Amino acid sequence: MKAMHLSESAKPPALVEDSIPQPQPGRGELLIRVYAAGVTSKELQWYPTTHDKNGEPRRHAVPGHEFSGVVAAVGAAVTGVAIGQEVYGMSDWFADGATAEFCITQPSSVAPKPTKLTHIEAASVPICALTAWQGLLDRARLQPGERVLVHGGAGGVGMFAIQLARIHGARVTATASARNLEFVKQLGAERAVDYHEVPFEKQISAIDVVFDTVGGETLQRSWSVLKTGGRMITVAADSEATADQRLKQAFFIVEPNQGQLIRIAQMLDAGDLHTLVDAVVPLAQAAAAYTGEVRRRNGRGKVVIAITAEESVR
Repeated sequence: MKAMHLSESAKPPALVEDSIPQPQPGRGELLIRVYAAGVTSKELQWYPTTHDKNGEPRRHAVPGHEFSGVVAAVGAAVTGVAIGQEVYGMSDWFADGATAEFCITQPSSVAPKPTKLTHIEAASVPICALTAWQGLLDRARLQPGERVLVHGGAGGVGMFAIQLARIHGARVTATASARNLEFVKQLGAERAVDYHEVPFEKQISAIDVVFDTVGGETLQRSWSVLKTGGRMITVAADSEATADQRLKQAFFIVEPNQGQLIRIAQMLDAGDLHTLVDAVVPLAQAAAAYTGEVRRRNGRGKVVIAITAEESVR
């Protein structure tokens, strides 16, 4: 099958196109024919991309751990999933991903694809929507009426965080660039702050939950806007190896969750949630999607790789 995997010789890590053996599902596994895969741009530098679970160096990793496609084969002991069924979901971070014509995943990591979304649109959802859900609802225990600050409101995760916070009765402030201020308001933010104009901490205070997708200085400056008892949630990768106990408590990595994927699909089909694809590239140009070289981006939502030719034009 065609796939994009990490080159061993390139520094920094780079993707190369190759023909590799098609995987086969083991016991309790699914083989997915991938139609489209979402891009998490910093994934090539993450530990699970460069190392196995036992800590050994990992070779030729295939990135892209969210996808939309159809079930191509099922392993032994798999029930409740039909070959040919349209699904969307995630694969394990340490496993080869979906920037390939086929990938392996677990039945508990997928759900029926939202019927009103194309495969391209559906592939933009799993990681972003699950991250927002698990950060706001599972970890922060967001309550109606609370005030939420979302950093990076126009990004893939940020746009779902705004929508889910609004749906759960929170009052949302979001940071964004000037050209995206109206966009984040349309998503449900009561207030949109241009992070280039005036430091957000000089305009905002008494926040119950900060949902950070940016990290670095933005994250550090955010502690001052939290009210007493407020909660910090961050998914910025630069917080993963921190020794700061506050950041350790704030940082988390999204996990597959079938029940949440089912609920998210229902909300998308009902029009309560919306996704947005920033740009679509074919498999042969996947490397550009990870290096930020994709042209015609609008800075809203997620970049998606069309694995099959027909998906690139849908």
